[in-house]
Amino acid sequence: MRNNKLLPGILVPLLILSSAAIGLAQRTGPGGTLDPVSRAPGFIVFGDVEVIGEGVDQKPLTFTLILYTRNGLVLDRQRVGSKGRYQFNNVALGDYDIAVEFEENEVSRTHIKLTGTLTRFRQDISLEWRSGAPAVSAKPATVSPEDAYDRKGPNKSRFEKAEEALDKKDYDKAVALLTQIIADDPQDFQAMSELGTVYMFQKNPAEAEKAYLRATEVRPTFFLALLNLGRLRLRQKSFDGAITALDRAVTVQPASAEANYLLGDAYLQIKKGSKAVGYLNEALKLDPAGKADAHLLLAALYNGAGMKDKAANEYEEFLKKKPEYADRKKLEAYIAANKAK
Repeated sequence: MRNNKLLPGILVPLLILSSAAIGLAQRTGPGGTLDPVSRAPGFIVFGDVEVIGEGVDQKPLTFTLILYTRNGLVLDRQRVGSKGRYQFNNVALGDYDIAVEFEENEVSRTHIKLTGTLTRFRQDISLEWRSGAPAVSAKPATVSPEDAYDRKGPNKSRFEKAEEALDKKDYDKAVALLTQIIADDPQDFQAMSELGTVYMFQKNPAEAEKAYLRATEVRPTFFLALLNLGRLRLRQKSFDGAITALDRAVTVQPASAEANYLLGDAYLQIKKGSKAVGYLNEALKLDPAGKADAHLLLAALYNGAGMKDKAANEYEEFLKKKPEYADRKKLEAYIAANKAK
């Protein structure tokens, strides 16, 4: 099954294949019983990245694939070319997002759920290149030509080496190279944003925030830095700060389901449910399956407000999209007890 998604601009991600788990082996413990999740070696998440379109064979395209937890923690990242293959190893059971970035812009995001006893999970991604394509409404973030940065002289080579170092998890080298780029060119907002991401991998949120902030000061409309800044602040429970960044991100990219979802979540955290509802519903409108968890947030909001029939409706919609949900029976019991007749 293919899930079509259009993106405007120079690069137009078109198709993202639906998730397909491939079971090659079961995890078993002594006596043939299934091992607890805590002792499981983890999944291998992999897939092919294919880019189609007129003239694409003449273009050396490189993409960064990032594996996120559902609360925005970056677990891993890899760079692949068109017609390349990615692979994330030892991924635990749970829900994740795979984001695709091109030239420091997020152009696609898809949700996956790892369940059961299978050890390999395949998620193929297909993108379409359209030279000079007009702007078109889309679910993921768009590629903005104004966010492209023309790096000159040695900084171009340094940035490529920093990306290679990051792929190899040589974070100290990546920091040194990116810091050198920024010292030579204080306007390189992409390098600043990438530096923030490296600091996130180093579990240094204070420095990551400084880097993202600097990127947004140089380029106030740089969506990726705004999104990552908001995601970081949300994780740090700096909810007002998260709202400030995410509100700007939604203004820049109103068609970003991720930005709308995170902004809605941030408003829930400060108990402004009336504002949260609009953004969560917009996230569902833009990406019904990928942002299905928004139904759970809305249900919790309505339940707390005593609107149990509305909460039941949200749970019902969630189960339509996520029928394999682990606590399905609990939600079904709530629906049966509270759904309006």
